[in-house]
Amino acid sequence: MKLVICEKPSVAKAVASALNVTSRADGCFEGNGLIVSWCVGHLVSPMDAAGYDPGYKKWRYDDLPILPDVIPLKVLPKTRSQFRRVQALMRSRDCERLVCATDAGREGELIFRYLYQQAGCDKPFDRLWISSMTDEAIREGFDSLQPGSAYDRLYQSARCRSEADWLVGMNASRAFTLRYGALLSVGRVQTPTLAILVKRRHEIEAFQPRDYWGVIADFGDYTGQWLNEETGERRVYDQAQARDIARRTRDKPATVEAVTRERKVERPPLLYDLTSLQRDANRLLGFTAKKTLSCAQKLYETHKLLTYPRTDSRFLPRDMRAKATAALRALPHAYDALCAALPAEGLLPLLPRVFDNQKVTDHHAIVPTGRKADLSALPPDEAALFDLVVRRFLAAFYPDYRYDAVRVITRCEGEAFESLGREIVQAGWKVTEREPKVSTRSHAGAPEKALPPLAQGDRRQTAGVSVKAEKTRPPAPMTDASLLAAMEHAGREIEDETLRESMKDSGLGTPATRAAIIERLFQVGYARRKGRAIEATDKGVLLLSVVPAQIASPETTGRWEKALSAIAAGAGDPARFLEGIRRLAAFLVESAQNAPQDVVFAQEERRKKGRAPRKAASLSLACPVCGQGRVLENSKAFYCSRWREGCGFTLWKNCLVRAGGPELTPPLVERAFREGRLQGSTGVIVRQGASLRFEAAVPGKG
Repeated sequence: MKLVICEKPSVAKAVASALNVTSRADGCFEGNGLIVSWCVGHLVSPMDAAGYDPGYKKWRYDDLPILPDVIPLKVLPKTRSQFRRVQALMRSRDCERLVCATDAGREGELIFRYLYQQAGCDKPFDRLWISSMTDEAIREGFDSLQPGSAYDRLYQSARCRSEADWLVGMNASRAFTLRYGALLSVGRVQTPTLAILVKRRHEIEAFQPRDYWGVIADFGDYTGQWLNEETGERRVYDQAQARDIARRTRDKPATVEAVTRERKVERPPLLYDLTSLQRDANRLLGFTAKKTLSCAQKLYETHKLLTYPRTDSRFLPRDMRAKATAALRALPHAYDALCAALPAEGLLPLLPRVFDNQKVTDHHAIVPTGRKADLSALPPDEAALFDLVVRRFLAAFYPDYRYDAVRVITRCEGEAFESLGREIVQAGWKVTEREPKVSTRSHAGAPEKALPPLAQGDRRQTAGVSVKAEKTRPPAPMTDASLLAAMEHAGREIEDETLRESMKDSGLGTPATRAAIIERLFQVGYARRKGRAIEATDKGVLLLSVVPAQIASPETTGRWEKALSAIAAGAGDPARFLEGIRRLAAFLVESAQNAPQDVVFAQEERRKKGRAPRKAASLSLACPVCGQGRVLENSKAFYCSRWREGCGFTLWKNCLVRAGGPELTPPLVERAFREGRLQGSTGVIVRQGASLRFEAAVPGKG
């Protein structure tokens, strides 16, 4: 009998139904020569350091770096009962062979392999690899099972990723937390992602707005914006100059001096992978990356309307041509008008931008499965996401969008006014697009509408000339869409679609993990949302100021992700990769010990889950620097309550120790600042402005 192990109960139910396994038992389905059971996500994970060595329970510098030869595994307490059920089934005499039916990706492979190892199982197993949860796809997958060993390289990549995150996170987080007396989470992918947000925050804060004026002439049936013909600049940075241009050209004759047309072609967009779907769902629907993944997963698992969503491919294999055609024919009637423009009979064309075996990775692009959808029965968010995927699927088979970009120069009183327009030649795939539900920031100077028929020599009279005051804008804050784009390309926002594809292996994280990485930044207090914007918090900025560039660089981490992809492809060495990570972990511990002392994090208490953090202790003392804040205390220093507003007062508790003085306490600090001088048995504490110094007593003098 075969034991089939799925990743979730819902998947196990779908697999059992497709294979006619109808009898329900404790923690499994039985019948038709099969047992179908399930995990609940991860049942097993790497053990915390304190789990295998109680000496590590207390965080100490002397124990770092922690670099075990083998990282032990543990059964997660919350799902221990299900682990025991699955372990018993694996060890049962009735079980002769296993089928790994966890999600067909790196993380799914790791879930099964860790379970297999921790359960002490050595029975042979096969791998189910499917991209759709329809009954037909499940049965086809079971007809073409592969030996589990065929996915050993994928497992090695997954194990290396897991152990690298453990080694870096365990050592760096402990080291920097001990250094600053505040809970600081440092991660191999999390920290460089934070670096992207911090960089953007610095760019916005450093931006100095500049006033400028636009001069717009109304020629009756079209308008033009003043143009500096030498520089190509449309802005006037001198208000008097702008008003002078308007005064001289108002109610004056004008002549069309030049009309140019340039034919532009926009190819249909590529099909969706998860990251591009998350970006569009954020831009068009206002969804977060996490929400998009959740909706896509439900459309895949529960409704069986979309193929596997956690993919990084935007192409289909050539042998999917018939299935893609069937999916087109099965679309709901709501898409009949859009489908009418495509071939009504025969197979869809084998377009290279859609079907390309060389560009399909572990999974193909996200497309409809061919199951008939009842849009009215779907929750609104899932219906909206399904609509995005369907429209992108249809767009891929539409013709190019073609238009003429029209540029007109109109001369008035010697001044040039530029008008930009767009004349659509072929609407093509643009008719499949949906309008955004949320506002988007428009590009300055983008042509928005057609111009009237104009020819060189045409004459007009200015009906009016206006001067519009503007300010230069800072860089736009990050959103889910722009942060995902930067993560996908290791910190570089790349517009060119072809170049983006070539760099996908060098991104931060994977499509399956990026949403969780972003959410993690919120959980640890390094980032926050303001509407649709995502920005680094003060805590995140401070962390980036003390960690070394090696852990904060998106490009460096992107190269590690590329190395993991190489391991999965059989072209990388797992041992060499992990040795590099071990050296990094040791380097980070050393960096923490040498990190600057003059950085103070607001105190946070390591606490049990559910317990509220203790507030920073407040002294009955006004800040000696700004005079407005109160002096607060954390485990390492005294600081101003207005540190977020920029007050830099910091007084380290051990600042007098080297001179032979005492460790500072709240009573000592309060008295020293109020009285200016404190005499003790070993010497004198003297106030010097916003700091204190210690004068040791000279023996024999009193």
